[in-house]
Order: sequence, then C-alpha cells, then structure tokens
Amino acid sequence: MSENAHMDVDYVARLARIELSAEEKERFSGQLDRILEYFEKLNALDVSGVEPMAHAMPLYNVWREDEAEMGFAPEEALANAPAQRDNQIIVPKVVDDA
Repeated sequence: MSENAHMDVDYVARLARIELSAEEKERFSGQLDRILEYFEKLNALDVSGVEPMAHAMPLYNVWREDEAEMGFAPEEALANAPAQRDNQIIVPKVVDDA
C-alpha cells in the first residue's frame, strides 16, 4: 500500500463523513492502488490519433418518424379504469390543499 493511497482514503472518508476501521482503510487503500496502477497503464497508451467520444459505442437515433395516428376512442381508453366521470379517469387525491 502506498502512503498516497492511504492519505487519499482518509481524505475521501473525511469528505464523505464516514469512519473507516483500520482494516477497511487497508483494504480500500489496496483497491485504490490497483485503480491508480490501471490509470497509469491507460496513460501510457498513445491516443493522439483517437477522436474523443462520449460513448464507447456509436449512438444513433432509433426513433421512428413522428406520424399522426388514430388514438383510442374514449370508451376504449376508459374500459379498464376503476372509476370514471365525463370521459376522465377518477383517481385518489394526492396533493393536499394548503
């Protein structure tokens, strides 16, 4: 375990306002060391010709064209409503008048 990793774990624990036991600090310090070693490997790669991207896989718009279609008739839309009035579904009140 590096001294920096131990200090970083203490710093992050203090920021998160959590108390860690000595065993937890030791375990997290080792994990942090391994993460930082991985970042060192990544930093060693030559990415000068690689264009930055927001996602690992290209994203495409998968939406269909927006076309107007006939909807449900009021009777069909309300067929499974537990309660209805004037072509509207009646639901329990969820906001108090204050």
